[in-house]
Amino acid sequence: MPRVADEYLVHLLLEGGHREEVRFGTIQEFQKWYQGEFLAQGNSHELINVPVRGLQGEFLVIRPARVVAIRVEPVFLSSIER
Repeated sequence: MPRVADEYLVHLLLEGGHREEVRFGTIQEFQKWYQGEFLAQGNSHELINVPVRGLQGEFLVIRPARVVAIRVEPVFLSSIER
């Protein structure tokens, strides 16, 4: 039986070499944000909100046109397989 990730770490590589990391609880949460907000803006230079999980009162905004790459990494909190 395949393991299920506990969360997903999304690495955003921005123009100019800046990097940001954002965590999503499920791959479906990431896909909902990516398809709903990120892709909808396309090459826009308008700021969009990126959900920041676990940090109350903090938020991240980016310009979709300035994102060079996105890497999604599954995170497993348990290293024990049964």
